[in-house]
Amino acid sequence: MSVKYGILTSLYLQKNHGYELKLVLESLLGTKGKINPGQIYTTLDRLIRDLLVSSVGKDDQERKLYEITAEGQKELKSWLLEPVPYNSSKTDFHFKWSCARKIAFDQEKKMLNQQKTIIMKDVMELTKLKTGSLLNGDETQYLLITGTLLHLEADLNWINQVENRNQS
Repeated sequence: MSVKYGILTSLYLQKNHGYELKLVLESLLGTKGKINPGQIYTTLDRLIRDLLVSSVGKDDQERKLYEITAEGQKELKSWLLEPVPYNSSKTDFHFKWSCARKIAFDQEKKMLNQQKTIIMKDVMELTKLKTGSLLNGDETQYLLITGTLLHLEADLNWINQVENRNQS
């Protein structure tokens, strides 16, 4: 996730101060985590330097306000049209599993089972969040969670194929 483009997205909609940008970024991230406030301000400094964002005074609580420039809007729209390449070394687990295979790790089955357990835990938590999103009418969150669940399902299927090949 690019903090730069998250900030540009937020500012495309309206002027904001740093804390509000943090909240918008966290909502864009969904279930993926929190943003360090320092990262927001460091990125804002770079965006100002690159003339993609400008500082436009303060709000009624004396917080510095930022807005996207015309060049920033152009940059955001250009980025949105760039396709995202599929990463063939998809996850840290795939890398770890490849390393285990390379050394003929004798606990590969345990490793696979532990990974399945954590995936199932994530599936259960996300399913609850997905239901909540649906009930709250948050279609964006619902669709993002659905996509994540489909990826987790694919990971489980892959682990099952690995286990089935190991038994042959």
